[in-house]
Amino acid sequence: MREAWHPLGLCGIVTAFNFPVAPWAWNASLALVCGDPILWKPSEKAPLSALATQKICERAMARFGAAPAGLIQVAVGEREVGEILTESREVAIVSATGSTRMGHAVAAKLAERFGRCILELGGNNAMIVAPSADLEMALRAIVFSAVGTAGQRCTSLRRLIVHEDVYDALVPRLAGVYANLTIGSPLADGTLVGPLIDKAAFEGMEAALAQAKADGGTVHGGGRALADTYPKAHYVHPAIVEMPGQTEVVTRETFAPILYVLKYRDFEDAIALQNAVPQGLSSCIFSTDVRETEAFISATGSDCGIANVNIGPSGAEIGGAFGGEKDTGGGRESGSDAWKGYMRRQTITVNYSRALPLAQGIKFEI
Repeated sequence: MREAWHPLGLCGIVTAFNFPVAPWAWNASLALVCGDPILWKPSEKAPLSALATQKICERAMARFGAAPAGLIQVAVGEREVGEILTESREVAIVSATGSTRMGHAVAAKLAERFGRCILELGGNNAMIVAPSADLEMALRAIVFSAVGTAGQRCTSLRRLIVHEDVYDALVPRLAGVYANLTIGSPLADGTLVGPLIDKAAFEGMEAALAQAKADGGTVHGGGRALADTYPKAHYVHPAIVEMPGQTEVVTRETFAPILYVLKYRDFEDAIALQNAVPQGLSSCIFSTDVRETEAFISATGSDCGIANVNIGPSGAEIGGAFGGEKDTGGGRESGSDAWKGYMRRQTITVNYSRALPLAQGIKFEI
């Protein structure tokens, strides 16, 4: 008796995500290695990235020489295209990256036909800054993680949980850095913050800031930037919001550069705040206390799929099992055994004798 792994079949990749190339690359690499052809439906908000990636793949396959025609294809369209992929029995597996709302819809449709899915969904990633933290390193990590890609990355830092002893040493400095960030075209050298994807993203950010202020938060930054220079684009000033507590708006993922700041006293309270959101993608702690860091990465610490120590949730964790728990969907897009999701498993028993073995030693004569 032995086990074998075989290609699963046509892999549908759905990225309802503003920057589709990175998640597509992770998923597609695994699918191709496992022998599965790919049909990719990118976000309708970023089709040009998908078409450019498709051209690169076609050139690579031409150089390879033995790749069959149609091994990788792109289907650009609205939500209906994703629904076709999800509902079709010709698609053996759907790997979906996007919002939790989208993941619920995809999972339900696939369950109706017992199709497979790999889901990497929402994130509401937090950083705990402990009293022993290297504040200089933490400051750099916070800014990069929170405002890089204008807060439009699944691993963007959205919550900062700071110990009361270092709060006044860190948060005012952070606000000063935010006030001097370079906002502009991402094609220009020196730009740190590019635009939001569209008007809807800007309106979502404005609504979240208004709700946070109504909840008692103190808002630093926010609002539209460069409106005269780029009237048809939606550049914004990244925002820091000092919150009196983790209100409902803080527990939601707003795909924009908003960083909610919370204060804590006891380490157990920081862990509780970190875990008290529906999402469970990435998390981190800045501390030089080994007891705290070990507790953070233990079974009773962070409940996220990714837990970092003295490094922010940068997205560089793709070398490991990338993905998260709870409303993040439970899927993994990389790591040592992620390839198994793209293959079918078969148990093989071969009898080379002239006897017929029966299960559990049963004697059966005819």
